[in-house]
Amino acid sequence: MEKYDLVVVGAGNAALCAAISAQENGANVLVLEKAPEHKRGGNSYFTDGAIRFAYNDLNDIRKLMPDLSEEEADNIVMPEYSTDDYYNDLQRVTGGKSTPELARHLVNNSYDTIAWMKEQGVIFELNYSNQSFEKDGKFHFWGGLPVKTKNIGMGLMGTLFNRAKELGVAIWYESEAMALNTEENRISSIIVKKGNKELEVATHSVVLACGSFEANKNMRAEQIGAEWEAAIVRGTEYNTGDGLSMALSVGAQKYGEWSGCHAIGTDANAPKTGDFSKPGDIFKKHSYPLSIMLNKEGNRFVDEGADFRNYTYAKYGKEILKQPGHIAYQIYDEQVRPMLRKEYNLEEATYYKADTLDDLADKLDVNTSAFLETIKAYNEAVQDGYYNPTVKDGKGTKGITPPKTNWASRIEQGPFYAFPVTCGITFSFGGVRVNTNAEVLNENDQPIHGLFAAGEMVGGIFYENYPGGSGLMSGAVFGKTAGTSAANYVTKSVTS
Repeated sequence: MEKYDLVVVGAGNAALCAAISAQENGANVLVLEKAPEHKRGGNSYFTDGAIRFAYNDLNDIRKLMPDLSEEEADNIVMPEYSTDDYYNDLQRVTGGKSTPELARHLVNNSYDTIAWMKEQGVIFELNYSNQSFEKDGKFHFWGGLPVKTKNIGMGLMGTLFNRAKELGVAIWYESEAMALNTEENRISSIIVKKGNKELEVATHSVVLACGSFEANKNMRAEQIGAEWEAAIVRGTEYNTGDGLSMALSVGAQKYGEWSGCHAIGTDANAPKTGDFSKPGDIFKKHSYPLSIMLNKEGNRFVDEGADFRNYTYAKYGKEILKQPGHIAYQIYDEQVRPMLRKEYNLEEATYYKADTLDDLADKLDVNTSAFLETIKAYNEAVQDGYYNPTVKDGKGTKGITPPKTNWASRIEQGPFYAFPVTCGITFSFGGVRVNTNAEVLNENDQPIHGLFAAGEMVGGIFYENYPGGSGLMSGAVFGKTAGTSAANYVTKSVTS
């Protein structure tokens, strides 16, 4: 029988942070990746790499980027983003439901974990294109998300795999974890289907970090709702809830919002699952706060300018899914078009363009008269004020429902543009309960000895929504925690 101190199930950001941390702390680690090697890395491979952490000022940021020159730094305005700011944002967007001790563990350990990731070789850079605006020759950052990993998720995962290999972590590809075995309420082994063979691996501990169930159509329909069968899966097709099933089978406590998920507005013609030949989050359409969004019936259905994109995009995808045909159109005019994010300029972007609104409506699958009437009513409702996308400018509408609270600009200068979007699911919010040592808890809130969880499998942090960049950070924080805790557990088990 194969034997390892720790088996990590999954090979995304959270899993590899766990494996690296445990190996650094003296454990002999095996990583199980269900996917073939060329599709490794889980959802983390597909991210844009933006990662949210707490920091005091630009000096904290510069410690992560030693190559940032004095000249470049002099042209940056970087507002503080404290642990309280992060915690309050997390609680605000989740309606105060995020489990306080888990939320605090995430935010309080975010900067130290980022610094640790840098030590592992991860390269960070400023997120100029999506999180700053140039004003009077200076770049003003906003939204608490100024940093991303170099070469997006692909770069992050490449670095973590290289570091794991350097440390001697064993990685098995096309190896699916099937079941956990316990003896006297302790993890004793794990059953693995490796290729066509089924084998048992003896181990003192297991870290489950293999994602949620967003790629499992049946589980989506059962847990979130029947309409979710129609959602595009933005990331890996291998996150089918295996880890959750294994954990629950050995008594783990089901925890968090199993009926909720992270879902965004994505290009209506995006692939049905993540395309490894096109890494990065290239199909999203996240300039919608500057748009108005209309459904096929010609009606608006959300307040597009309720808040910065960072705080609404993870919940607006599900609002699009509710619309007829699961489709909506983001509408812009020539005044706003140059302000849109870079994904709108990619060759993969689907859009319609016309010199008049009447001609634009004729190109779309919409109720033409309602579509034009909605835009007319919106234009008449737009209030005067100073239009400023760098702040919540308060330039809104009056007398229409739903309102547009910020960034309301009349759609009146042709040519006009319509970008069709649908719903893409990223991950589900339901998971298992863990404590701040990343130990999986049973129904009595007691640890299942030797079982740990990280990443999307941790329930209780995100509800209804989340602050952008928190998923990668949560994965890294709880991954590192799980790896360290597992290594400590193994040491005690061997010596006891």
